[in-house]
Amino acid sequence: MKRREFVTALGVGAAGAVLAGCTGSESGSEKQQTSTKQEAIKWKMVTTWPKNFPGLGTAANSLAEKITKMSGGRLEVKVYGAGELVPAFGVFDAVSSGTAQIGHGASYYWKGKAPAAQFFAAVPFGLNAQEIASWIYYGGGLELWKEVYEPFNLIPTAVGNTGVQMAGWFNKEINSLNDLKGLKMRIPGLGGEVINRAGGTAVSLPGSELFTSLQTGAIDATEWVGPYNDKAFGLYKAAKYYYYPGWHEPGTVLEGMLNKQAFEALPADLQEVVMVATRAANQDMMDELTYRNALALKELVNDHGTELRELPSDVYQELRTISDEVVFEEAKKDELSRRIYDSFMNFRSLSEDYQKISEYAYLHGRMMTSK
Repeated sequence: MKRREFVTALGVGAAGAVLAGCTGSESGSEKQQTSTKQEAIKWKMVTTWPKNFPGLGTAANSLAEKITKMSGGRLEVKVYGAGELVPAFGVFDAVSSGTAQIGHGASYYWKGKAPAAQFFAAVPFGLNAQEIASWIYYGGGLELWKEVYEPFNLIPTAVGNTGVQMAGWFNKEINSLNDLKGLKMRIPGLGGEVINRAGGTAVSLPGSELFTSLQTGAIDATEWVGPYNDKAFGLYKAAKYYYYPGWHEPGTVLEGMLNKQAFEALPADLQEVVMVATRAANQDMMDELTYRNALALKELVNDHGTELRELPSDVYQELRTISDEVVFEEAKKDELSRRIYDSFMNFRSLSEDYQKISEYAYLHGRMMTSK
């Protein structure tokens, strides 16, 4: 063979070998990607909300979708509504034990297990949505929350906020504090203790039982969330009066509790995915409910004849007095509760000085000058 022909043949052969090698490499890469997809980490999310319930239940779905998509399918999260895998109030134990890897609910449901957890859901006359997010993320709240959940093998994170909730649905008018005496009301957390002190009886019920309980007279009143979620449950069909302003839950945090072992077993990038997704979900719920509550309130009043009532100012003031006593007593139960209380209240005072000349001043001025 001539030298030129030999070199040409050698070149073709080498190129062929390289192409074969590339083809083999791509095939191996595809196999690796397929293997990775097959080995996706699968998490169960259990919630305290009915499956696909507007606002709260769909927020859990949104969080699961965000984690799955942001991870490129490497971490797949499947949502189970209340009662599908565990009962609504079985979420805490399910995630703590590892039956599920993530839970979606509200921390005041677990006051029987960790009383201090209530500070991270809603405190009567406490922080609103904007303030509590600031306290959690920048004021040391998250570190304290982690201390509360550490003994339970849980890592907490905020994954939503309802904003200021309505005072609730009542089957009788509230003209004085005496009208609360003997009243059986569904209201959780510290707000429930305030109702007890005011002479009523606080009842803890999952959302799925509210309509029937109110309609049958098992309870006389209930709070839930706000116009959008309340309308979805049809509460306007079971009670005549819809009272405002809310006092018991001024900015209710929805929580995402993570099983500690499951979270720490994730690669560092997937841990970051989970945390960024929860932060995004936290803001998204507030954005959605602010819009949908405004629409739903108009529908409740104009289309369904809901009687919107303002709580009398003296009733509101007395509830504030009782609330301050209840919250302070809660703080005295243990050293950690006292540290949480001090941090929370110090920030509330700090924020009030600023809110007076910012958000409050602006909204008050805007409404006073509206045509």
